[in-house]
Amino acid sequence: MENLRPQPPHVIFLPFPAQGHVKPLLKLAELLSHASFHVTFINSEYIHHRLLPSIDIDAFHSRFPNFRFLSIPDGLPPHQPRALEDLLPSIGSATVAALRQLLVSDNLSRATTCIIADGIMPSSAVTAGEEFGIPVLAFRTFSACCTWTNFHLSKLIEEGEVPFQDKDMDKLVTCIPGLENILRRRDLPSICRVENVGDPILEFFIKEGRAMLRASALILNTFDELEAPMLSKLASFFSKIYTIGPLHALSNVRINGDRSPLASTTGILWKEDQGCITWLDSRPSESVVFVSFGSIVKFTHDQMLEFWHGLVNSGKPFLWVIRPDSIMGGDGSSGQLLMDLQERTKGKGLIVSWAPQEQVLAHRAVGGFLTHGGWNSIMESTQAGVPMICWPAISDQQVNSRFVSEVWRVGLDMKDTCERSIVEKMVRDLMEAKRVEIMKVMGVVAKQAEESVKEGGSSYRNLDTLIQDISSMTT
Repeated sequence: MENLRPQPPHVIFLPFPAQGHVKPLLKLAELLSHASFHVTFINSEYIHHRLLPSIDIDAFHSRFPNFRFLSIPDGLPPHQPRALEDLLPSIGSATVAALRQLLVSDNLSRATTCIIADGIMPSSAVTAGEEFGIPVLAFRTFSACCTWTNFHLSKLIEEGEVPFQDKDMDKLVTCIPGLENILRRRDLPSICRVENVGDPILEFFIKEGRAMLRASALILNTFDELEAPMLSKLASFFSKIYTIGPLHALSNVRINGDRSPLASTTGILWKEDQGCITWLDSRPSESVVFVSFGSIVKFTHDQMLEFWHGLVNSGKPFLWVIRPDSIMGGDGSSGQLLMDLQERTKGKGLIVSWAPQEQVLAHRAVGGFLTHGGWNSIMESTQAGVPMICWPAISDQQVNSRFVSEVWRVGLDMKDTCERSIVEKMVRDLMEAKRVEIMKVMGVVAKQAEESVKEGGSSYRNLDTLIQDISSMTT
């Protein structure tokens, strides 16, 4: 009788449609495809049509022949802006219906080993997975500390901590186990700053958190040495946790970086300006402050000017990413302000619309990072050994910035303030007054991050375990 070879595992990926979520899931998808898995990566139609033009698709498929991209609706009209307050209410029902249809019409249900779903929207995947008998693994793109915090949103409401609406912001929050002496109200996720407990976005995160507990495992883009206390807490909710970060560094180690660029290294929503690397080449080591607030955060005119004056007054050269849609206002004044800042920055720094962030942070000229505190940015900065100033705006960033400054001590927290004098002082502290103290700790943490992704390191081993566990699902 002819021996039948076992079919390779087939994994469906379902990311939340935002750059900071698509990128890490895409990195993991590439790693699993590199391990000879079949991968179906399902983006929203909006993201799909912006991602594919940035990829050399022929080169990508020659490298990953069993990797395919599909798309589904996100519930919003094509030309409507993808603001979170509009996207979150629409995406759940739209995704579960579209995913169910794909599993049936494309006969994916029989061929699928498991679904790896973004932890911000697991209910759609879990619902479909339970219907078709497909295991679901939740990939939370947040830190372990914020993931643990989010699991206590209902308790925060019960204890009367939420909502608080900018009152007693420095009051310690003592009802989250393990964080009693760490988090203040101002350090809670931004979704806690609501007017009432029935706020739809707060309800969305509570609902999705409960759904995530129905997943068979949790995947996190972090490393054991950084977040061990929070990981031990999360183990009370999940029997299996795979910590595989810093994921970008693990990808660099496991996948040969000398070949064509990976899809996850391209600018998904914005075209990268490679000219900034040439500009950095002309600067002294550790002299430049890199400034980037991610793909979503927006500024008023006044906030933008306060940051600009603070950076200029610090006397430090800066590379600042300002997206075309960064500045609020649709009357044309935002475009004029951006042009004015670009002109006035000459000789002091460089403003670009988007930058290859991993490459910038690894550059010898970069000595500090003024960031929104998104988790991808913190992982990239930590692995590169670049200390941070965090100015959080939304979501998990408030929790992250507190841990950066008070727990890991690899940077400074500038939340809830935007004044030029404070920006100037923070930059000077990071680059001068407090630099030796911060860099001493950062050196240790960066070394731990580097070791975690090497062969034999914690994250390297955890990825192997994940690969083995998914493979065992096919037998």
